[in-house]
Amino acid sequence: MENANYQKELLNQAGLEMMSLCISQLGKATEAYLNNDADLAEEVIYTESHVNALDISIEKNCERYLALYTPVAKDLRFVMAILKINIDLERIGDHAYGISKYVVDDEDPTPAHLIEALQFEKMHATIQDMFDDIMDAFENENVKSARKVFKKDKILDAINMEAFSIIETEIKKDIQVIGKALQLSSIIKKYERVGDLIKNIAEEIIFYKKAELLKHKGKKK
Repeated sequence: MENANYQKELLNQAGLEMMSLCISQLGKATEAYLNNDADLAEEVIYTESHVNALDISIEKNCERYLALYTPVAKDLRFVMAILKINIDLERIGDHAYGISKYVVDDEDPTPAHLIEALQFEKMHATIQDMFDDIMDAFENENVKSARKVFKKDKILDAINMEAFSIIETEIKKDIQVIGKALQLSSIIKKYERVGDLIKNIAEEIIFYKKAELLKHKGKKK
């Protein structure tokens, strides 16, 4: 049983490493976009291979843990949570990669007034707050922190919902911004999706700690 606990701790540390890496990737991708920093964007693209390698390693180690120790109850919920969280984190890494590709493939900076109009920096700040919450929830098994992300995700949903009408207005003012406006709209959709993925992670942490299943809760059949 001592070896099982040791292997469980290794999985926990790998999960923390993956979370830290993907948070860093999205932060760097955003910084690269805001500053039109192609070198930083290239770093994110290069690091994507490390994200993928860690994703595969965690998946294989979870499968090995399940096969060797046949965990039950809380231990089983833990390893299933790690598996699902790992998938969501890898997808967050994919979104960071996608944002960085925009920077590398398009040398022209995005007009500052578009970034302001579409509340991009507010969206980024909200994402960072949500990352802080799930990191605390995961590292310290703090369910209260996990529950904080659900309200914050609504901020991202609202910004995403408003984006189309704002873009329409900005394009009517100046047809020359159409390309950058549509690109920024795509990035905002990526951020909205990242918010959903963080929410998924919070649900998995709550399920692991409390055996409380939140997915599809309240939905009508």
